[in-house]
Amino acid sequence: MRRDTFLKSLAALAATSGLPLSALAATNIKMMIPANPGGGWDTTGRALGKALQEAKVADSVTYDNKGGAAGALGLAQFVNSSKGDPNALMVMGAVMLGGIITGKPPVSLSQATPIARITSEYNGFVLPANSPFKTMADVVAQLKKDPGSVKWGGGSRGSTEHIAAAMIAREVGADPAKINYVAFRGGGEAIAAMLGGNVTVGGGGWSELSEYVKAGKLKAIAVTSGTRLKGINVPTLKEQGINVEIGNWRGVYGAPGISAAQRKGLTDMVLAALKTKSWAESLEKNDWTPAVLTGPAFDKFVDDDFASLRATMVKSGMI
Repeated sequence: MRRDTFLKSLAALAATSGLPLSALAATNIKMMIPANPGGGWDTTGRALGKALQEAKVADSVTYDNKGGAAGALGLAQFVNSSKGDPNALMVMGAVMLGGIITGKPPVSLSQATPIARITSEYNGFVLPANSPFKTMADVVAQLKKDPGSVKWGGGSRGSTEHIAAAMIAREVGADPAKINYVAFRGGGEAIAAMLGGNVTVGGGGWSELSEYVKAGKLKAIAVTSGTRLKGINVPTLKEQGINVEIGNWRGVYGAPGISAAQRKGLTDMVLAALKTKSWAESLEKNDWTPAVLTGPAFDKFVDDDFASLRATMVKSGMI
């Protein structure tokens, strides 16, 4: 969408809603990334920011990284500092939902404003290059022998890779409550631990791991999809007799207290960004699957996913 066309639509919206155009026009988007640099949320937020500018619906985008507690620290800062700000966006997703369930932070995601789900991807599990293990079967054998001796590394507690590790333990007959999971504040820290051989098995979004796998610095042993990912010769957990399938989606929220018209303005901006060439290139580069959902359908999806994740975590002994 051209910027002049977009602004005309905002002006019409302002006229019908009784709001000044300045309350809706977003020339400087403030993007909260509730994770440290280098991970999936960081990559998503910066790719979206670039696309917003390419779509000419934002003049500039500033980024604020605040990692920790599966995004809950960034969420708290976003909720407390951006109330009523129509130019604020926050990257979030399934990982944040899991972290809220396990961590019970003092702020709620429902305080912010749902805008859109934008992508989905599956997780991969990898071994450090110097690992004595070669396959997921080797990991499972050790897990059955001594669950605590297998050190799983990945995102914050409650992340999809944490949930997947507990599900794997449950499926192979090990006690999921005894798994040794090391949570990191962001994908960059987790990958550094994997590369350094400081964890037995690493987990994360495929987009975060793929370049290291292709370079031979990490060895991929499983993906959490139902069927093999296109162009990726890595077996699924199901292929290996482990009945686990779990995906990871990402989206964006707006600030607390914005109006319905302001929410629509932000939604239109994001949808315009998702039609740009740079966003298409980001999808291809990072092996992201488009999964666009907005409005009441997105609201319902988040509520349903909260319930589904909670049930999975209870069943896996995490809570």
